[in-house]
Amino acid sequence: MPTTARTSPRRRLLDTAARLFYAHGIHAVGIDRLIAESGVAKASFYKHFPSKDDLVAAYLDERNEQWSAYIAAELPRRADDALEQALYVFDLLAEDFADPAYRGCPFINAAAEFPSVPVVLQAVARRRRARVDLFSGLLERAGLGEPSDLAAQLCLIYDGAMVAAQLDDAEGPETHSRRARDAAAALIAARRP
Repeated sequence: MPTTARTSPRRRLLDTAARLFYAHGIHAVGIDRLIAESGVAKASFYKHFPSKDDLVAAYLDERNEQWSAYIAAELPRRADDALEQALYVFDLLAEDFADPAYRGCPFINAAAEFPSVPVVLQAVARRRRARVDLFSGLLERAGLGEPSDLAAQLCLIYDGAMVAAQLDDAEGPETHSRRARDAAAALIAARRP
C-alpha cells in the first residue's frame, strides 16, 4: 500500500502491521521491518506503541472494528430475518476462505503466538465477546430468548470452520462454510419452539 506524507505515522504502522502480521505471522515480523516498511522513525514507533505487544493489540482491535462494521452493513442487506442473518454470518466465511491470501483467523493465530501476553489476549477476548454478542443479539431478536449458550455454540462452529479452512484447503472454501452453516442451522432448529 503506497504511503503519502498525509498518512499519519500511527496509520502507516497499523496498515503495515496488518499486512505483514497476517501474511507472515506476528513473531516473524520484527520491529525493524515494521519501521522500514512503514517509513516511520523508531522514535515515532515507540511514541505510538510502547511495545510490539501494544501494536499487536491495536492491530487486533482494528480488525475487530472492521469486522463488526462489515457485519453490521452486510447482514441487513443480505437477509431480513434475524435467524437468516445468524446463518448468513457463516456464508460470509466462504468469501474469506476463497481469498488466496487467507491465512486463518488473525485472532486465533495471535492467541497461538502469544499465549501469555495479557494485552494481546485481552484484544482476542474483545473479538470473541463481539462475536458472542452478535449471535446473542440475532437469536434474541428471533425470539429464542436466553440465547447465550446457543451463541457460544455458534462461535465454536465459527472458530472450527476458520481453522478447518486454514488447515484443510484441499476440500475447498465452500465446503467448510457450508458445513458450518448446516451445523449452525441444526442447532438453531433444535432450539426453536
